[in-house]
Amino acid sequence: MSNIYIGYHFYIQPKDASNKEQALQIASEILIAELGEMAFESFTETETGVSAFVQKDLWDDKIVEDIQILKSEEFTIEYTFEEIDQVNWNEEWEKNFEPIDVDGNCHVRAPFHPKTEAEFDIVIEPKMSFGTGHHETTHMMIQHLLEMDVKGLKTLDMGCGTAILAILAEMKGAQPIDAIDIDNWCYLNSIENAERNNCEHITVYEGEAALLKDKKYDLIIANINRNILLNDMQAYVDCLNPEGTLLLSGFYEEDIPVIDASCTEKGLTYVKKFQRNNWVSLKYVN
Repeated sequence: MSNIYIGYHFYIQPKDASNKEQALQIASEILIAELGEMAFESFTETETGVSAFVQKDLWDDKIVEDIQILKSEEFTIEYTFEEIDQVNWNEEWEKNFEPIDVDGNCHVRAPFHPKTEAEFDIVIEPKMSFGTGHHETTHMMIQHLLEMDVKGLKTLDMGCGTAILAILAEMKGAQPIDAIDIDNWCYLNSIENAERNNCEHITVYEGEAALLKDKKYDLIIANINRNILLNDMQAYVDCLNPEGTLLLSGFYEEDIPVIDASCTEKGLTYVKKFQRNNWVSLKYVN
């Protein structure tokens, strides 16, 4: 890779020392979520905070000015940045990415990790590093899918990222499956990962909720973020079949009231919640 990157290194100091480790993790997750809405494309959590990377041609010196957590009264966050040439994302993954093991039943790993005896073994080629936020929300969505009988369900993985959830859904018998992401890298990587896991029923699209017009699904998986979920909730409900299931994640415990209000006012019924640290995942049925 010949692209030149700007690497930011954020040092987070929680002002409340009573639960420093948890506060650092929550701050890191919020920071990653905010940076992810900018042009940053790779994140690594460190012992003191977060390292994040953005292509130089997408960067300017004001890129982090609107990151709200940098102005938080609960944390002191300092940062440095530097120009980095030819970032080797594979090497970054090998140094920082740990496999995801969900209840011993589902294993998400890179090719350089050893195969386990998990019933569902998903291999994702390392192209950029995962933040823990991705791990937490993906873990919970995998938990939902592991509990469900999805055989034969027409499924949507909205904001598919690396298509982990679409791949698991197919492994459990769901079909056909649409996987959609607005990001070109995610679109291309999802196609690669579906092929790598020998999936035959996943179709990947690049785009947003406008692609859902006139579509119908039995199961919708949406692991994105609070604002996009709220903005697109009606589109999800409109294409969810009667007795269909909507799985949501990508937001925090304090976001539950506004997410729940949006779902219930559109006729959905709350079923279940998973929580990992401050991240949550909700299940609704139509």
